[in-house]
Amino acid sequence: MELRTAEVTRYITPLREGGSLPALAEADDGFKYVVKFRGAGHGTRALIAELIGGELARAAGLKVPELVFLTLDEEFGRTEGDEEIQDLLKGSRGLNLGLHFLSGALTWDVTVNRTDDDTASRIVWLDAFLTNVDRTVRNTNMLLWGRELWLIDHGASLYFHHAWTGWEKTALTPFAYVKDHALLPSASRLREADEYMRGRITPEVIDRVVALVPDDWLVQADPDTPPGVQREVYARFLKLRLENSEIFVNYAIDARKTLV
Repeated sequence: MELRTAEVTRYITPLREGGSLPALAEADDGFKYVVKFRGAGHGTRALIAELIGGELARAAGLKVPELVFLTLDEEFGRTEGDEEIQDLLKGSRGLNLGLHFLSGALTWDVTVNRTDDDTASRIVWLDAFLTNVDRTVRNTNMLLWGRELWLIDHGASLYFHHAWTGWEKTALTPFAYVKDHALLPSASRLREADEYMRGRITPEVIDRVVALVPDDWLVQADPDTPPGVQREVYARFLKLRLENSEIFVNYAIDARKTLV
C-alpha cells in the first residue's frame, strides 16, 4: 500500500459545511482535492482517522475517493484575505491529506437513494468496527457519483485516540451510536457482512494500513508517545476489535430490530 504525494498550488474555496473547515484546492498533479488540514480542529488525529478509515474501507472493496498526501509550503496562503483561513493555512504547513474531488457528485440521501442490503450491511459493519460516529441521516458522508455509492469523511472514527487510556476496554465495547447509522434499516445481512469483512480486513491488512500513517502526524498528535508505540496501539486496537466483532455485530442486529 502506498499513497501518492502532491503539492497544493491553488486554494480554491473553503467547504464551510465541514466543522474542521476543509477546502477545495488544486495540486501540482493537475487534480482537485478536498483537503483536510493538520491545523484544523482535532489536528492530525482527524487525518490519522481519515487515512486509516478510508484505506480499510478501500481494502474491503467499498468505494472511497483516492487519498493523497498533500504538502503546503511556507509561502502558501500568505495572500489569503480571510484571517481565519490564513491562520489555518499557516498552521497546516507540511503534510496534509487530500481526497480526490468527485466533480458533480451528489449527497447520498437515504430517503431517495437506495443501495443493496449487502453493501449497506458492510458499511454499517465498517463504521461499527471503526467507531465512526458520523454517518447519520442528517449527515450521511456518502456521495452518489457515477451511479455508485462513495464513502467520504472518516475523520470522526477511532475516537479512543483522543484519550489513550483504556483503549483495550473500548476495543471490546459495542458501538452504541450504530442505532443512528443512516444505513442501519437496510443492513439486513450483518452476519454475512461480518464473514465477508473479516476476510478482507485481516490483521495483515491492518498492519499495512497503519504503517501508512506518517511519523510527523503521530508526533503532532501526541509528542510524549513515540510514533512506533502509537502505531502499535492503533494496530492492536483494530485487531482486538476484529477478533471480537460479534460484540458490535450482535449489538447492531439488536438495534436494527427496533427500527424494522
